[in-house]
This record gives sequence, structure tokens and C-alpha cells, in this order.
Amino acid sequence: MSNRSIVALKFVVFPACLIPLAVLVYQGFTNSLGPDPVATITHTTGFWTLYFLLISLAVTPVRRLSRRLAWLIRFRRMLGLFAFFYAMLHLTTWVWLYSNFDVHEMVHDIGKRPFITMGMLGWTCLFLLAATSTTWSIRKLGGKRWTMLHRLAYVAATAGVIHYWWIVKTGVRTPWKVTVVLAVLLLARALWWAKEAVSKKKVAVTA
Repeated sequence: MSNRSIVALKFVVFPACLIPLAVLVYQGFTNSLGPDPVATITHTTGFWTLYFLLISLAVTPVRRLSRRLAWLIRFRRMLGLFAFFYAMLHLTTWVWLYSNFDVHEMVHDIGKRPFITMGMLGWTCLFLLAATSTTWSIRKLGGKRWTMLHRLAYVAATAGVIHYWWIVKTGVRTPWKVTVVLAVLLLARALWWAKEAVSKKKVAVTA
């Protein structure tokens, strides 16, 4: 795909990624957020944080399936930043609408409620990833260290899925879909690492 086509597609993808927020805003203005508006906002922003994070993680394995899909890598940063954007909205909902900016209560919840602890772990990872997503950061950290740091995306995704499981009621199985997707992505990453290790070993033997 040409650079012009990619730029044009980005002008489509960017506003498309804002649709979940636009829907929430519309529902807010039309009083159609349901019987518990705060819960609706919390769940929606949490879902889309996970969705965008998993989609961004899927870019690399999908791209490796075919050279024709190499252009997908140009969208990975955007998708990852949208994951952080919705994570910020998710966190803001908790800080503002649930905790009313009460720092003491928030610290207590983080320490006493495992699902909040796990959620904060995932958010912290996403914050580090977003803060170092620039080209300047890559140059400053060096490619190898930057790549190692950005593997925190898998930690963030794992923390997010665990956070999801721990927040739903006992017997509810709705998180299974994102769990399967994450498991497939982790398996794909593990197989790629194994393949690279074998290739390096063969090179070392023949050298």
C-alpha cells in the first residue's frame, strides 16, 4: 500500500476509533445510558481499552502472515494510543464518579480490592507505553531497550483481562472471548520467539 493510501486510511481509522466515545456522549445527552449511567460509562471505556490493546497486539502476528500486510504496522501506534486514551477515560470515571477525587479512598481501594490493583497495574503499563511511543523515545532509549520496554503491552493486556474476570460476578463468563484472543496472541509471540531462537542457534552452529 502506498504512503498516500495509508495517510488517507488513517483519516478514516482515527475518527472511527472515536465512535465508542461519541456513542457515550450521545447517550449522555439523550439520557439513554441505562439505569446505572456510571456503570455504563465504566464498562464501555474498559471494554474498548481492552479491544484496542488486543487489536494493536494483533498487528504484528497478522503482518507476519503476509508481506502484503506489512502496512498494518503503520497503525499499531495509533491503536495503542487509543487503548491508553480509553484507559484514561476508564480511570477518570473511577477517580471522579466513583471516588469523587478522594485520594485516601482511592489508595485504600487499590490496596484492598484486587481487581482495582490489577487495573492500576495495567494502566501504569499503558502509561509507560504511551509516554515512550514517540520517535524521540526510541532514539533516546535505543531500539533494543525500547522494544523490551514495549513488551509491557502484553503485561497490560494480561492485567486487563484479569481485572475483567475479577470484576464480574461469580459464574459470569463474558470475559472468555478476550481471554481466548489474548491466549492466541501470547501463543503466537511464544512461537515466534522459539523460531528466532532456533534460527540463531543454526546460524551459530554454521558460523
